[in-house]
Amino acid sequence: MKKLMFLFLVLPLTKLSAQDRVYTGNQISNTVSVIDPKTQTFLGDIVLGKPQPEILSPLYKGQALVHGLGYSPKRQLLAAVSIGSNSVTFISTPTNKVLKTIYVGRSPHEATFNPSGSQAWISVRGEAYISVIDAATMKEIKQVKVADGPGMVSFTPNGKWAYVCSSFTPRLDIVNTATYQVVKSIPVVSPFSPNIFCSPDGKWIALTHKDIGKVTLINTATNKIEKVFNTGPITNHVTFTVTNKVPLMLVTVGGENTLKIFNINQGFILVDSIATGSLPHGVWPSGDGKFAYVGLENDDQVQVVDLLKMAIVKTIPIGQCPQALLYAVNAGPVTPVTTGLSPLNAADKSQVIKLKSTSAIMPTGMLNIRSVGLTDLVQQDFKKLEPNTAYTLALTNSIQQPYNADYVINSFKTDDKGTFSGQSTGIIKTVGKTMANYKMVILIKDTNKVTVMTGQ
Repeated sequence: MKKLMFLFLVLPLTKLSAQDRVYTGNQISNTVSVIDPKTQTFLGDIVLGKPQPEILSPLYKGQALVHGLGYSPKRQLLAAVSIGSNSVTFISTPTNKVLKTIYVGRSPHEATFNPSGSQAWISVRGEAYISVIDAATMKEIKQVKVADGPGMVSFTPNGKWAYVCSSFTPRLDIVNTATYQVVKSIPVVSPFSPNIFCSPDGKWIALTHKDIGKVTLINTATNKIEKVFNTGPITNHVTFTVTNKVPLMLVTVGGENTLKIFNINQGFILVDSIATGSLPHGVWPSGDGKFAYVGLENDDQVQVVDLLKMAIVKTIPIGQCPQALLYAVNAGPVTPVTTGLSPLNAADKSQVIKLKSTSAIMPTGMLNIRSVGLTDLVQQDFKKLEPNTAYTLALTNSIQQPYNADYVINSFKTDDKGTFSGQSTGIIKTVGKTMANYKMVILIKDTNKVTVMTGQ
């Protein structure tokens, strides 16, 4: 059998500039964090809404669940998508000023500008269409029908084709941007594909399958699947870059806390795996291809990866729970403008707790605790527990079995795969007894009251 050769046209890169910026969409603090990549420092937050639980008020008017980001370098225009308020907020990147907020369909997810910068395509994930926004008027001009639950859009460099992945349907749609019609649909291996990206030369489309830990690679010359390969649990985002004339594909794997590097010309083989902080999500290369910026969903940080050294060289605190991250070329003046930016609140720092099994079985569990007003938000992720089984998550003062559930954080039931992902609120570390007053966190199996996991 003839061996496949993956050739990649090396395109000109953009030199690192003091006018560049890095942005993250922060889902809990409802902010957009701004970073200066030249100095690798945090400049401030653009506040689009209030943190939880204030967003639950019937009088609340701000944005909720700030998540997706899109950028047009030709217009110096940033689009921030807020899932909970069904909105897209357009921001001038030179001034950090909010220009307009428009409202689209249910639960939009991501924003992508076409290469000319004339339109922003918004994936309305709670429905079955793409909302096309005219960038000049900031008004919706078209709804493009696609598979139910569109996750994100990626354009080929010539702007003629838009590839749309889905978060609910195991299908990739290819849209003719001139006619707004789906011209081909490609079945894929999973119904949950939140992220998609096109290589700089337009030859490859890569999309992630978060639920099964894989990436699918599409050859745009044939519009057929070239390769599907395992990347790891909670495969979040994918992107492409060229480093030292070597074309690379980068993938964040949240379940392993790694950034994985694949060499394209060598058949997309894994060439490096860089350990990151907790739950890496968004990733984007610098304009010169020398660095990658990774958002840490649990740690409320951005880590800077030197792609020549394959090492993390800087960790930058940002807003709470970063989701999308993008590197914006020529986004502002040489001397950064801090007008319209807010500083970080040190009290917003999250706490990450990893739980360990108390028996021979090897479930995994992670908690992320954030102060939100007078209460605390506890994000919980468990895997490899017993399927369809009830558990109680609690704090205890006990030092040995049987542990008492002295403060119940949450009660839940796993799915048929033995997993649970959710959140609850409570007084954990800000009011009354703090977590330091308890001995540990425990997970109890309700049927026999046995503690199956513990964490400090």
